[in-house]
Amino acid sequence: MSMKILVVDDEEIVSVPLCDELSDTGHQVACEGAAVPALRRMAQEPFDVVVTDLKMPGMDGLELLKIVKQQYPDTAVIMITAYATVNSAVEAMRLGAYDYVTKPFKTQELLMVLERLQEHRALARENLRLKAELAERHSFHRIVGKSPAMQKVYENLEIVCGCDCTVLISGETGTGKELVAEAIHYNSTRKDGPLVKVSCAALPRDVLESELFGHVAGAYTGAVRDRQGRFELADGGTIFLDEIDDIPLESQVKLLRVLENQEFERVGDGVTQKVDVRIVAATKQDLQELVEAGRFRDDLFYRLEVVPIYLPSLAQREEDIPLL
Repeated sequence: MSMKILVVDDEEIVSVPLCDELSDTGHQVACEGAAVPALRRMAQEPFDVVVTDLKMPGMDGLELLKIVKQQYPDTAVIMITAYATVNSAVEAMRLGAYDYVTKPFKTQELLMVLERLQEHRALARENLRLKAELAERHSFHRIVGKSPAMQKVYENLEIVCGCDCTVLISGETGTGKELVAEAIHYNSTRKDGPLVKVSCAALPRDVLESELFGHVAGAYTGAVRDRQGRFELADGGTIFLDEIDDIPLESQVKLLRVLENQEFERVGDGVTQKVDVRIVAATKQDLQELVEAGRFRDDLFYRLEVVPIYLPSLAQREEDIPLL
């Protein structure tokens, strides 16, 4: 496959034969004797590769490299110089040069570099194609899986992303409940609002309500100033309540009020706060069993489970393991 190459070198004794030999191999080649006219030419027509000398009068090759990588990031740059030093090689590669060849060299050496560049780009294009194909066929917002169980998850996600309902995600630890919550938020009408994540199991019970609803100064020892809770921070967006099965019964009443009326009070305050928040909750346990055991409020459970999404474990979708 031929490439469009721009050779930049102030020594015609080097650039002219090089351009001729590259053209003879099927590449489209243009030559310029300095960096500035080379940039003017690049502004008029695209090039796949710039092959440039390092030492040139006026703008040198490193400065040309910087500008090319800033203005034409898809154009590869190969440095050629008789002034081979470790420092110049390292600096060129640091600035984004694809490779570095030293004078004197045979055209075949440069052709090998160009061939390697073509192979690299072909692999990159294939990688992008495969990723796009995988995303189209077997994924939803970074969630990967082609199994029937995961296809059912995708169907549910398509539904819930288009509405503003409360969602309850259930599944074992490690099945991707947080990824699902992110998918719901970033594919919903609230995607420009905040996504606030709360791990209910990680919060001590005595500070859980303060974290969720905030507090006012003096509400308890150590509360030296007013503090917004996670629900206020999530206003206009989504709050993800992970491991909601760990919320104590006394706090579940206040959470139920938020679900029903979108309002609450900060700890130590009697002023009602209003928020516009979508709640996505996740549980590793069967909440219905917790309800029957008296450890979870049935009214809260039914409010949370407007749309249930169950995430299967890998043992239940072994065909997805190669994709993952």
